[in-house]
Amino acid sequence: MPKRFSDQELEQIVEEATIYMCACPGQVAAQLRSLRELHRYQMCCATEPENDGSVHRSIAEATERSHAIMEACLEQVLALEGWDRQTLKMPEGLRRKRAELLERDIS
Repeated sequence: MPKRFSDQELEQIVEEATIYMCACPGQVAAQLRSLRELHRYQMCCATEPENDGSVHRSIAEATERSHAIMEACLEQVLALEGWDRQTLKMPEGLRRKRAELLERDIS
């Protein structure tokens, strides 16, 4: 299955989003990880002789299409928010914004 983001990059996005309480990119990254796990599972099931391979290939193909759509979405969200695509760091402006919201909630 083609991937725009490595598993490590998805983990970085989830961590960054968690630290700065910006859940949306992290949720998309988490869904991509789930889709990858679903795809791996279906590919294993498809190779078991007692299973109907067409069922599992069908699920795997749908998962591949969903994965491609969600990766494109994540790419767009990161661009819209101004994340550094090389380091996958949230832009400083969003970091400050989240910190200010937290400070305001504490006060």
